[in-house]
Amino acid sequence: HCLHYGTAVFEGIRGNWNSEQQQIYLFRLKEHYERLHNGCRILKINLPYTIDELCQITIELVERCAFQEDIYIRPLAYKSSKALGVRLHDLDSDFLVLIIPWGPYLDVDKAKCGISSWRRPDDNVIPPRAKITGLYANNALAKTEAIEHGFDEAIMLTPSGHVSEGSGENIFLVIDGKLVTPASYNNILIGITRNTVMELAQNELGIETIERQVDRGELYVAEECFLTGTAAHITPIAEVDHRKIGNGEIGEITKKLQKIYSDVIQGSNSKYLAWCTPAYKK
Repeated sequence: HCLHYGTAVFEGIRGNWNSEQQQIYLFRLKEHYERLHNGCRILKINLPYTIDELCQITIELVERCAFQEDIYIRPLAYKSSKALGVRLHDLDSDFLVLIIPWGPYLDVDKAKCGISSWRRPDDNVIPPRAKITGLYANNALAKTEAIEHGFDEAIMLTPSGHVSEGSGENIFLVIDGKLVTPASYNNILIGITRNTVMELAQNELGIETIERQVDRGELYVAEECFLTGTAAHITPIAEVDHRKIGNGEIGEITKKLQKIYSDVIQGSNSKYLAWCTPAYKK
């Protein structure tokens, strides 16, 4: 059923390899599975595992795979009935999780972005707060359009024309030395990396984040701009619609956040070890 109708919910979880410690740290594992559980409620998927059980299944699988590099973990809860017909009711549910080695998602030091002609759907069309597989055809249309136009990534707008997010990332602007990011009502995924960056900016740099509606033109005149996501980490934006952001280089605030974030996800910052689950027994 999920193959025909997109009736599945997924997550993307990073395992970050720390070569000095010979350890893979799973970043904010519990929060990812909390979001998966919420998505299952939206799609009426009966997930037979608790959040703690899902975490333990994932740790055991990572340990069995024994990778010594950065990995990407893909849990998927889905409608598994061999049945046709558009619905969510009277269908079986199942769960799987797979792991692959995976380096940078956006394999560039700084990204060139273009505003997409494809808009993000409103919450009452399909809720963007859940990672619903069927919804991602929208993201795929935007991403391919961007690549075919010579950009690295798309920036999608809301139906009313305000900034929403990238095809697989949240977006931040630096304006007057503060972080600005589209609010939840701008049809965004409530990103776990987004939340992490907001906390790190406040705790480590004393920089507050303002969540509000963002106009398209603000992208062109921002001091800095960057994307955040589990796969993309923190990716600086150099250009939007062929207009340089700042001087077109990685901004100072972005650079500081990249360094802090990198240390945190690799388990190298003791203040944030609660976010990092070690996979290998020592």
